Order: sequence, then structure tokens, then C-alpha cells
Amino acid sequence: MAERSLSKIALSAAAVAALTLTAGCAGGRGGPKDTAFVARDVDTLYAAAKDRLERGQPMIAAALFDEVERQHPYSPWARRAQLMSSFSYYLAKDYNKSIQAAQRFLSIHPGNRDAPYAYYLISLCYYEQISDVDRDQKITMQAKASLTEVVRRFPNTRYAADAQIKLDLVNDHLAGKEMQIGRYYEKTGKWLAASLRFRNVVQNYQTTSHVPEALFRLVEASLALGVPEEAVKYGAVLGANYPGSKWYEKAYKLIQKNSPGATAGQ
Repeated sequence: MAERSLSKIALSAAAVAALTLTAGCAGGRGGPKDTAFVARDVDTLYAAAKDRLERGQPMIAAALFDEVERQHPYSPWARRAQLMSSFSYYLAKDYNKSIQAAQRFLSIHPGNRDAPYAYYLISLCYYEQISDVDRDQKITMQAKASLTEVVRRFPNTRYAADAQIKLDLVNDHLAGKEMQIGRYYEKTGKWLAASLRFRNVVQNYQTTSHVPEALFRLVEASLALGVPEEAVKYGAVLGANYPGSKWYEKAYKLIQKNSPGATAGQ
């Protein structure tokens, strides 16, 4: 499925960035005594954190990367450790801590060459938390805002390319929520409230898959509200843009039944 493929893209992009950050790091393997709060020299501590990450222990790795920053705050390693901590928390699905670490990196190093990745990582954390359309969409809006920020700030990067793909999915998700609410209002006879939801989809989510149905629902709502001329207008838009759609066929029949002589675009 598309979602699974996009998850692979996200993880691949994140992993490439992480490998870039760790390139040239000190070698060595941490032993069984790798713990977060043992004082060590910066090379050994960073290598231990990297080792834990490579061994599939992201939470331990994150704690060790945090220790690099805490024990050696003025070392060049501290900057890398901040971002690697964020990446490790992301892999561990501790999204709040991942966001906090990335934001801390950006507050201290706003112009750093790895800033695009930090912004991208924040957007991934929000994106991974998007819930189904039956739940509150606050996190979806946060994902949209952060993905938009990546595209706006870094338009010619691989992060922006992936963020744009995810933005399309986020918009489709938000449009789906509007459609769900609109259908509920329809079923309860609240036609004006329903039409406002469907109109929002048509106006603000024009590239999503929900627009044809939204236009059909607007035809329904307009007829129910006693404004057949509006129904014909929406039917004409539907016919002009989605002539082969099942929604246009349904709209055409509905208009003909309720407003004989109207053409709805044909």
C-alpha cells in the first residue's frame, strides 16, 4: 500500500541523514557496561551510543547521545549528539522527546547545515502520529504545518520532496474528516452545516480524492435547501472536471429528477 511505501521512504531518508551525521565518527564497540550515566571521554561515549543504535537499541542510544551533550557540552560531538538523540528517539517512537531534541538543536544551531534534517525529523514525528478520521485531528494539523515548513524552507532538498508527498496524504486525510462530518450533518438533516463542510473540501482541498463526492453532496444539499440553480452550478463543475465519475452520473440523474430541463453540464 501507499502508506507502507511512504513509511519506507521516510525511514530511508532518515537513515541516510543519520549515516551522514555519523560518518567519520570514532570506531569501537561498547561493552556490556554501556550505561547512560558513567563519565567517559567524548569519543568513547559517542561510539557507545552509535553502537547501541546500530544494535537496534534506540532508547539506550538516545540516552547515551544525551550524555554526550551533558558531559561534553562544548565538544564538536555535542552538536551531532543532539540530532542523533532526536533520531534515536524517533526510531524508538518516543516522538515527544524526538521533537524536543530536534527543537533544541535548532534553537542552538539554527543555521547549521543539518537544520533541514532537524525540521524534517520534527515533521516525521507528527506525521507518524496521525490517527484515523474518527479522532481529533489536532496532530494532523501539526503534521501539515511542519511538513509545509520543510517544503517552504528547503524546497530543493530530498526532505522537501518527501514532505510534499506526505502533505498530499495529510490533505486527503483532513478532507476525509470534513467529508465524514458533512455526511453526518446530511443524515441529521442539517443541510446548511453539511454544505459548509463540503464547500470547504472543494475550496481548500482541491487536489484530493474527495472533491468529486463533495461536489455531488453539494448538489444534494442545494436541492434539499431549495436552491436548484446552485445544484445545477455544482453539477456543471462536477461534469466539467470529473465527467467520467460515478458522482457526476449520480448528480446528473438527481438534478434531472428534481429540476427537469437542467443539464448539469451535459
